[in-house]
Amino acid sequence: MIDRRTVVKAALAGSAAVLAAACSGGGDGSGGSGGRADGGGPSASAQPLAKVTAEPAVDAKDVSVLQPITLKVTDGSWTDVKVTNPEGRTVDGEFNGDRTVWTSKDELGYGRTYTYAATATGTDGRPVPLSGTFSTVNPAQQVRVTVNPADNADVGVAMPISVKFTADVKNKAAVEAALRVETSTAVEGAWGWLSARQVDWRPKEYWPAGTQVKVTANLYGMDLGGGAYPRADVGTRFRIGRNQVVRIHTPDHVMNVYREGSLYRSYPCSNGLDSDVDRNTPNGVFIIMSREPHAIFDNARYGYTNVNKKWACRFSNHGEFIHENQDNAAAIGRINNSHGCVNLLEADAKNYFDSALVGDPVEVSGSRLPGPIHSDVMDWLVDWPVWKAKSAR
Repeated sequence: MIDRRTVVKAALAGSAAVLAAACSGGGDGSGGSGGRADGGGPSASAQPLAKVTAEPAVDAKDVSVLQPITLKVTDGSWTDVKVTNPEGRTVDGEFNGDRTVWTSKDELGYGRTYTYAATATGTDGRPVPLSGTFSTVNPAQQVRVTVNPADNADVGVAMPISVKFTADVKNKAAVEAALRVETSTAVEGAWGWLSARQVDWRPKEYWPAGTQVKVTANLYGMDLGGGAYPRADVGTRFRIGRNQVVRIHTPDHVMNVYREGSLYRSYPCSNGLDSDVDRNTPNGVFIIMSREPHAIFDNARYGYTNVNKKWACRFSNHGEFIHENQDNAAAIGRINNSHGCVNLLEADAKNYFDSALVGDPVEVSGSRLPGPIHSDVMDWLVDWPVWKAKSAR
């Protein structure tokens, strides 16, 4: 078996090099063999009838790891085929019905040398060996690829699909073409590159509740550009949960939670200080990014460190959370005086925390501070035409 570790296996088309192995009587192991004539048989110089070919060719270099190994014989059939990796492990493969073609079933490993040891028998009864080696492409860098959400996650209706790389991607259009999103309900969406190392897929509108989603990223063997190749294919399956949306109009000092389109809960809150734009809770559509029963807050600029708050739901990498702040109870529901977070009373914060899913939308309006559109989680901070323009295709 091959020493490649895959998350999701996929067969992608690769280039194929063909070698018609010379069938000479020299017996040099290059793919042909002659035979001595017995009484009444052909002369010693006669060529055997069987012709064998190998794809990849003997001595081929930089072979795509996606290229299947294909050994063919005409005017004969394969008696035995063995292809081994550098550790001597046999590559799995199968013959066609008349044993004239052998095809590998395993994908190949990067930077590996494979050895042929095969014999065909011609219709004239004479053996024809095939021997030699070929080597696969050796990446300048093997890149780790991750996909989020994780397998079996239940997420909110604004959750994007995010594929991240540990190196810059130059062949963005080719990568995008290898990414596939399958949904149990028809959903319009598009990929958008947020950086050279991150591409996200988001629906045009919020996901329909209950949608089952399957993502496949068949990237193994693809040159990302500059000789960087992914270590493995990746993929995930997840489910969209109930439709829950948080809406905050900052001057109202109220956080409203809507479930399936109807008002579900209302909580008094205190938002970012109105008089300081830098401390405003920013406008825009965000998502719940994480849920933390306890969170530590530090902001040297405003003179506080190691502040522990409960029931914290992060909704922006700009630094905003929905969290308990019982110490600020006098302001909650009356004035906005936070450093950008949404402060709730402790009981309300716990109640909301228990209802929240990662990927729930948080819609903020009424502030003077626009959303941080350079964040790595900014999928809903631009409108649909701008989002589609981020595609490389």
